[in-house]
Amino acid sequence: MGFTAAFVDVFRKVLSTFALASIIILAVILYGFYYPAPYAHQAARQLPVVVVDEERTALTRQLIRNLSDAREVRISAEAPSLAAAERLVRERKADGILLLSAGLTRSLTTGAPGGGIGIWVNGTYLIRARDIGAAVQAAAVAVGIQRLGPVAQGLHLQRPIEIVQRPLFNTREGYADYVFPAVAAIILQQTLLFGSAMLVAGRRETGALAMGRTQFLGTWCALAVLGCLGAMLYFGWIYWYQDMPRAGNLAGLLIAVPLFAGAVAALGMLIGSLLDRADRALHLLIPTSIVLFFLAGAAWPLSSMPTWVAALAHLSPATLGAQSFVRLNEMGASLWEIRSALAGLAALVAVYGAAAFLRMGRPGSREGR
Repeated sequence: MGFTAAFVDVFRKVLSTFALASIIILAVILYGFYYPAPYAHQAARQLPVVVVDEERTALTRQLIRNLSDAREVRISAEAPSLAAAERLVRERKADGILLLSAGLTRSLTTGAPGGGIGIWVNGTYLIRARDIGAAVQAAAVAVGIQRLGPVAQGLHLQRPIEIVQRPLFNTREGYADYVFPAVAAIILQQTLLFGSAMLVAGRRETGALAMGRTQFLGTWCALAVLGCLGAMLYFGWIYWYQDMPRAGNLAGLLIAVPLFAGAVAALGMLIGSLLDRADRALHLLIPTSIVLFFLAGAAWPLSSMPTWVAALAHLSPATLGAQSFVRLNEMGASLWEIRSALAGLAALVAVYGAAAFLRMGRPGSREGR
């Protein structure tokens, strides 16, 4: 079978076999909508907070009013004591507690110790805890500036420098904008890996594993093209539809994506050549998805991993793919800036491609050896 015939045969088998089509085509599309869906409302809003106002002065009332205007939180109740507020949090009627202690006004105006603002948040949800803390801090700073500004002007004191922090890439500081671009590489790898392994394992099951050079290249290129189409669907449309951060180094993607897809397709063909049935590919590879996510460097930096774990992580194309795609899509990195990741992907293409051809491209690789 020649190159063109093998290339077309892969598409024919994928489109005519439900198991292959559901993994290589349908799963890629569905995951693009399914995975970001729980994080559609990335910014926490109207989180219930209990206030314990021990001082009850004009300043504390102003602080509570400012906090009520914040979109992140809402004052759900005013408790008479800290113990009562803690009880509401344990009963899940509130996510945080704001304690305005007695002596707060005197501490702000004179610097005397004894008064302050206490914040307790439910640490079960990290994003909620962060947003409650940020909202309370902003309300407190606004009250401090409003109340102490005239005093500072009367004493001819210079206003301290204000530091404005703005995120550079994840502009909304949302979880979906952080995790989905990294998970996209895992999704693209696992769907193509499953499909490639199932396709080749099915050939071995029927005794047709061995291929000539042109047939092997045609099969490999067809699988890689399927991977490229999935990646372009994500980076070209799903990122836009889901409103993910994107800087758009298209030229870089046109180089990184084929290298990534070629490495994944070759690895899938190699794994499939070692399996006796197509369904064994799913049994073997499905449990690896969560492991590969942690090895991709999104949940924990690769530089902070043990050396041998980081080296093992680089055997997965998704690790280098995630590093490349995030930088190209979100940060607008140049090819020179991701040259090490591209070199790693090219090395995986060569190693996995050669290993798959040695396994499938010789007469001794037929079933029964």
